[in-house]
Amino acid sequence: MLTLRLSAERGWADHGWLKSYHSFSFAGYHDPAHMGFGNLRVINEDRIEPGTGFGMHGHRDMEIISYVMSGAIGHKDSIGNGASIPPGDVQRMSAGSGIMHSEFNHAQDSQTHFLQIWIEPNVTGIPPSYEQKSFADSDKRGKLRLVASPDGAQGSLTLHADARLYAGLFDGAEEIHLPLHPSRKSYVQLIRGELQVNGHTLQAGDAAKLQAESDLHLSGGKDAEVLVFDLCD
Repeated sequence: MLTLRLSAERGWADHGWLKSYHSFSFAGYHDPAHMGFGNLRVINEDRIEPGTGFGMHGHRDMEIISYVMSGAIGHKDSIGNGASIPPGDVQRMSAGSGIMHSEFNHAQDSQTHFLQIWIEPNVTGIPPSYEQKSFADSDKRGKLRLVASPDGAQGSLTLHADARLYAGLFDGAEEIHLPLHPSRKSYVQLIRGELQVNGHTLQAGDAAKLQAESDLHLSGGKDAEVLVFDLCD
């Protein structure tokens, strides 16, 4: 079964310095029909204005992934990490027993556009940790590059969760089939462009939820960038 989650139907918040679409219930947006999907809890599409950002705030027992589309995020946390996250890099922060962090757009003339993703962990109370890796466009062109997994396979980030995350770029005749286990769930988030997902057309910001499916077919891309989540039920 495939169900579409259209971009225009997502939650929306405009804080002036921050404009955000919420795929699932978050902060002031509450929709009982969209509380998460499998162990995927949050996908926020955020746009941060120049010279602004999230001040120090806390998290615990959550796997948090940042995926930057344009601009850059300046990250600082309470366990000593400080980094800039540009497009092509993926960040994983395991909040574990508790961590404080901030995220800022330090540019004075450009907006930062990124996805903030939360996945529920399969272990709690662990020491907080941080990881950041770069994934070249050439590794995602016409294919799905594993960027996060429970075992850090293929040089991916290591998640403390029963989930895998793939990133891909598709255009023209490029297509791929990804075998799916029918007992698991898959979530396809189109970041930009246009893409066919099992014959359904997605536009930028749209998503597809797949359950009890054995195959994911991505085709008909038009300057498409996509994330694919393999999730536990």
